[in-house]
Amino acid sequence: MQIGIIGLGRMGGNIAVRLTRHGHDVVLFDRDQAAVSRTAERAESGRGKPASSVSDVVSKLTAARKIVWVMLPAGDITEACVQELHGLLGKDDIVIDGGNSYYKDDMRRAKQLAEKGIHYVDVGTSGGVWGLERGYCMMYGGTKDSTDHIDPILKALAPGKGDVVPTTGRDRDGLDPRAEEGYLHCGPAGSGHFVKMVHNGIEYGMMQAFAEGFDIMQSKSSDVLPEDQRFDLNTADIAEVWRRGSVVSSWLLDLTADALAKNGSLSEFSGEVADSGEGRWTIEAAIEESVPAPVIIASLFTRFRSRSGNNFAEKVLSAMRFGFGGHVEKK
Repeated sequence: MQIGIIGLGRMGGNIAVRLTRHGHDVVLFDRDQAAVSRTAERAESGRGKPASSVSDVVSKLTAARKIVWVMLPAGDITEACVQELHGLLGKDDIVIDGGNSYYKDDMRRAKQLAEKGIHYVDVGTSGGVWGLERGYCMMYGGTKDSTDHIDPILKALAPGKGDVVPTTGRDRDGLDPRAEEGYLHCGPAGSGHFVKMVHNGIEYGMMQAFAEGFDIMQSKSSDVLPEDQRFDLNTADIAEVWRRGSVVSSWLLDLTADALAKNGSLSEFSGEVADSGEGRWTIEAAIEESVPAPVIIASLFTRFRSRSGNNFAEKVLSAMRFGFGGHVEKK
C-alpha cells in the first residue's frame, strides 16, 4: 500500500522504515527536513519518498484512497495538521492519528471529517524506540470500512504472534484473532486512544511499584537502621534474577535490569520524572465513571513530587522511561 507519514521523530521515523521493510511505499514529511532525509536513507530502496509540506504529501499520494498517518505530539500541533488535511483530502480518504491524542478530541475530529466523507482512525501505539525491530502493539478506533482497508499497514507494524505462549480459551467465539498478532480494533473513533490512555495509566502504577521496591532494597543498608539489620543488596543482580521465572518478570523489569547493570547507582539520572498526559486523562476518566483508581493517582502525584527533590525510586523511573521511549530528562 501507499501511505503518507507526517512526523518523523523517534517513533514516526521507525514506523515509516518498518513499513518500507514490509513492502509498503511511504511519502515522508517532517518540518525538520534533515529528519526527512535521514528517514529516506534508512528506508528500503526506493520506498521512502521525501515531501516538502503537508500538501506535498497529499499530492504525492496516488492511490484511489489516500492514507495519511499523523505522528505528532498531542495538542495544538496535531490539531493544526488534522485541520490542514481536512482541507486537502476528499471522500473515502483516511487520516490516522498515531500519537497520544485525547480520545474526546478524536471523537470530535472524526465527526468533523465524516461530514466531508473522510475517515478518521485513532491508533494508540505502544512500542517506543524498540518498535522498529519488535513491532508495535496497537489499539485503534474507527469505522470498520476504514480499519479493514488499512489492515495490511497495521499488520506490518504489529509484532505478530512471535514466541508468546497462546492464551488458553482463545478459540471461543467473539474473540478477535488480531489481538494475538498485537493489534486490535477496539470500537468507534476515540476508543483506540481511550484504551491506550488507560494502558499508560496502568504503566504509571507498574513503574511506580518497581521503583519503590528497588528503593526499599537500595535503602536497606541505610545508617538509620540498626547495624545488624542492614543488608548491602546488589540491585542489579536482584533485577536480573527476577527476570528469570519470577511472577513480576516483564519488559519494564528488563529495562530496569539493563539500566542497573550499566550503573548500579543510576547517577546519570536526576530522577525528575515527567508525565506526558495520559495518566492525568486516565484519572479524569475514572472520576467521570466513579471508578476508584488510587494506585494510578498516587503514581501520578509521585511524578509531580519528583520535580522538587529526588530519591533512588525516581531514578529507576527515569531509567525505565529512557529505556522504552528514549525519554531524556529535561534540563
